[in-house]
Amino acid sequence: MDGNGRWAKERGKERVYGHFEGVESVRAVMEASVEWGIPYVSFFAFSEENWGRPEAEVNTLMELMGRAMYNELHNFMEQDIRFVVLGNRARLSDALNADIDKTMAATAANKRMTMILFLSYSGRWDILQAAEKMAHDLIEHPGHAVGPEDLERHLVTADIPEPDLLVRTSGEKRISNYLLWQTAYTEFVFTDTLWPDFRKEAYRKALEEYASRDRRFGKIK
Repeated sequence: MDGNGRWAKERGKERVYGHFEGVESVRAVMEASVEWGIPYVSFFAFSEENWGRPEAEVNTLMELMGRAMYNELHNFMEQDIRFVVLGNRARLSDALNADIDKTMAATAANKRMTMILFLSYSGRWDILQAAEKMAHDLIEHPGHAVGPEDLERHLVTADIPEPDLLVRTSGEKRISNYLLWQTAYTEFVFTDTLWPDFRKEAYRKALEEYASRDRRFGKIK
């Protein structure tokens, strides 16, 4: 989700104003996903690199995420949505981690859809922590032939399918250290739309473009 700051600047407002409006786009995408029967939707909300942003902006973002979880819990339960946060949570505050744990526990049995929030996440961190765990396994079980599945079961996304589609907003054409392993065969859609303007119709267009692709996964059809 990119372009919140630019969206606010274009309107003569502080960057945080764009983040507040971006929450409405998350809500719009979730509502459309429920309507269209999409089982997994993930949002790259805050990267490990984002910790380098101004402290006031980081604090506002963290407060906004905690508030949004509280406000949306009723909708999660009503819509049967499981809520999951993935990332390096050791860097988050105790208060925010408590809010996350509470929301995840309350929605754990929901089955209609899974909403994943990647928070304090980076693809390189994910691969590194998975490799470290895999190394410990190999020490305990020497001689084991290593395959991709050995790393994959230690990634934070171990119980979540690899993404079919990744949408990058605001005209940027890079994945910015997001799901580096998991997006090996993901389809990419890049749009100039800033995230606060990415609502149902923009989402529909991205899905229609995805539907027109011929996915071969390196094979010949």
